[in-house]
Amino acid sequence: MNISDPIADYLTRIRNAVSAGHDTVNIPASKLKTEISRILLREGFIRSMDITGEAPKQVIKITLKYGPDRESVITGLQRISRPGLRKYVNADDVPRVLGGLGIALLTTSRGILTDREARKSRTGGEVLCQIW
Repeated sequence: MNISDPIADYLTRIRNAVSAGHDTVNIPASKLKTEISRILLREGFIRSMDITGEAPKQVIKITLKYGPDRESVITGLQRISRPGLRKYVNADDVPRVLGGLGIALLTTSRGILTDREARKSRTGGEVLCQIW
């Protein structure tokens, strides 16, 4: 199956799993999706991630994180830059998500960074998505 926007597919799979109350979600692996998953783990939005399978058919297994009353830590995911309309920002225009409660992911010359890391390193780039 040929997917024209793999990041939108990644976000949609997580959004659907959260809304259905699933504990885990399996996503076809790529370097970009793996790095986004590592950032989500580091920022505390997911409980864990594992990469399983052999090279051409690897899968990222993401364990979602829920609060004590089974409310999801991830309340929203939004794709910003998409194949039909790319969204680039300078270092001065890096967006803040809910006043710092969420994160924006940017792909830069230094790799994938959160909005805080991009502001700190004075780096702009393409705004991939926002997660809160």
